[in-house]
Amino acid sequence: MPIPMFVTHHLVKGEDLNHHGTLYAGRSAEWFVESGFIAAAGMTRPENIVCLKIHGMTFSRPVSRGEVIRMESRVILTGRSRVIAYIQMKGREVDDLIVQGYITFVHVDQEGKPLPHGIVMKAETAEEVQLQEQARALQ
Repeated sequence: MPIPMFVTHHLVKGEDLNHHGTLYAGRSAEWFVESGFIAAAGMTRPENIVCLKIHGMTFSRPVSRGEVIRMESRVILTGRSRVIAYIQMKGREVDDLIVQGYITFVHVDQEGKPLPHGIVMKAETAEEVQLQEQARALQ
């Protein structure tokens, strides 16, 4: 069974735009982290997940008002207390990749100390193996 993917959508509205009339990178970062958090929280308790680092949120094109974007996220690699999610923001077409990157989350207790989560991710496809290798290189 492949690693589960979580999908969310956003409509780009006027308040999401920058001074160039395209999607503001800060709003993109918010949606990017939210999407990764949804994947991480889908594997454990949401109240135990905190964001540690965004790794390479790279844009391939601007996004205009009125576009509906698709956020695809999945936990691709885990450690004792860390959870690394891979996120893609896509446009209307399946191959319309707008942004991609990784986020490292940490599984913590109520005092904010790292807490083992017991999650093991096993890559089963060539794509998952490649994404895990890229995620390992981030550390």
